[in-house]
Amino acid sequence: MRKGYVQVYTGNGKGKTTAAIGLALRAAGAGHRIFFGQFVKKRRCGEHKALERFSDLITVQQFGTGFIRNERANEKAAAAAVEGFMAAAAAILSEEYDVVILDEINIALHKKMIDMRELLLLLDQKPARTEVVLTGRHAPAALIRRADLVTEMKLVKHYMDAGVPGRKGIEW
Repeated sequence: MRKGYVQVYTGNGKGKTTAAIGLALRAAGAGHRIFFGQFVKKRRCGEHKALERFSDLITVQQFGTGFIRNERANEKAAAAAVEGFMAAAAAILSEEYDVVILDEINIALHKKMIDMRELLLLLDQKPARTEVVLTGRHAPAALIRRADLVTEMKLVKHYMDAGVPGRKGIEW
């Protein structure tokens, strides 16, 4: 890649992480190295098993204590997010990775676990060839303005609203 851009996948619809995983697989298929950092999430899912098959090109790390139901994150969740941000910054600045995906970082920003100004500064310092993808609901307006590409997943209808629980291999 000659130039790396900043992409944001946000909105209330399903598919933000799935889109990021698809991009990771596409990039791996092209021989790129990918860092896939997950914020908030703790559960090991089918996506992790699939990405492990490309462990020579895709590094996956989780920085979460599980989904945050309340408006404020507890200290343990906040500490995990800060640890994740430091690892993400190291990955972005290292020039070791062609693509850095920060899954659910928008939630960590929304819950004030990570300082938005620090993220914007990091994006300004990223190597020109590094692609950065940030996912999660509630993408801040400042991040949307800074991004080169923004996709909003819009919820139209979801079977979970009818009581269907999350299914292995589909939702997790």
